[in-house]
Amino acid sequence: MHVTSASNGEAITDTRTLVEYMESGCKPPDDWRIGTEHEKFAYRLEDLRPLDYEGPQGVRALLEGLTQFDWQPVLENGTPIALSKPNFSSITLEPAGQIELSGAPLETIHQTCNEVTEHLAQVKALASEMNIAFLGLGYQPKWPAVEMPWMPKARYGIMRRYMPTRGTMGLQMMQATCTVQVNLDFDTEAAMVRMFRVSLALQPIATALWANSPFKEGKPNGYLSYRSHIWTDTDPDRCGTLPFVFEDGFGFERYVDYILDVPMYFVGRDGTYIDVAGQSFRDFMEGKLPGLPGERPTMHDWEDHLTTAFPEVRLKKYLEMRGADGGPWARLCALPAFWVGLLYDTTALDAAWELVKDWTAEEHETLRRDVPRLALNTPFRNTTVGELALDVLEIAHEGLLRRARLDGLGRDETHFLNTLFQIAESGLTPAEDLLAAYERRWRGSVDPVFREYAY
Repeated sequence: MHVTSASNGEAITDTRTLVEYMESGCKPPDDWRIGTEHEKFAYRLEDLRPLDYEGPQGVRALLEGLTQFDWQPVLENGTPIALSKPNFSSITLEPAGQIELSGAPLETIHQTCNEVTEHLAQVKALASEMNIAFLGLGYQPKWPAVEMPWMPKARYGIMRRYMPTRGTMGLQMMQATCTVQVNLDFDTEAAMVRMFRVSLALQPIATALWANSPFKEGKPNGYLSYRSHIWTDTDPDRCGTLPFVFEDGFGFERYVDYILDVPMYFVGRDGTYIDVAGQSFRDFMEGKLPGLPGERPTMHDWEDHLTTAFPEVRLKKYLEMRGADGGPWARLCALPAFWVGLLYDTTALDAAWELVKDWTAEEHETLRRDVPRLALNTPFRNTTVGELALDVLEIAHEGLLRRARLDGLGRDETHFLNTLFQIAESGLTPAEDLLAAYERRWRGSVDPVFREYAY
């Protein structure tokens, strides 16, 4: 394993140090872990409105209540804005108070699903006392973004000002979306490249299977994954399908070059965030950052900057799968199963690469554009995304079979894919189930979703 040559406090002046940082994520397969994250909307039961930060039903009260389960508060200017545990799990806040669990790095999907179950049990125990509830959808179905609260995190204030200068839907992304994602390891640069290419190509398949955001402001919005559509007009500098990932010579160095060209948002100094939105990390490395003249970045600044790029798959010291809408418990467990089955088994990874290796940049972009609207019905060559999804699920299923990680009942991890097979075989996404309920038993109202689909 490579070790970075600059610690968090030492100034970085050359890109080689940044490449070595990325390389230091390589670890042998026996040490590979699974980190699952999911976001959910919290709302008051009496009026279905999102929680403010303060007050007896507020986000702050929820965070403080969760400390009874051995979570430690993380403060910003004396205000709790997150919770953490020594096992590297955390509970964090998205801009409008969406609650995110960032899970610990675990060995099996069984452990990941147990972690999700334990977390939901904890927040639901507090919810019953506070008269609040939680909803797993990709987009806030009822309230307009202008009526959503803002959480007291300084970095969100900077992003809030900058986002509208780069796209029309950045604030909707911040305030009204929820996702589920999984973070996975690699052992070599070559393995990272293969995993990155396969996962980036197949991200639209995940978007289709998890499509779960058909409503906006109380009505159908014309999309099955409106959350995914939002990312197509959030900020062209930091989103998208990254065509260069599929080009010859791609590796850690090329990704570092990409991140260096992503404009900055902020620099953290002495517990505060300095607004450098739109400025260049390359200038920062030369001591020429207008917002912080004469200073050079540390590794901590680089780690912060890595989090401000939002492609469909993101590279840090691991790979993040970012294409799926938030949803109920079964689909939170299914996402890591899907990607682990595809990427953590060499035979499955090879089979998945055979499926996607001749897809063109134009085809990647067409899928990215059309799947949020059509999901499994999206045409592709002489087939559909729905048919592709069945093929991909078969590959993932075989990969999990070969992994043969058993729980206490002797079950392997394949059963976590069952909910996805049901979606793909029926041809009906979660979003289409919601739309059918809206048209029929809900009689044109989205309010029942808060009751029927609450955690």
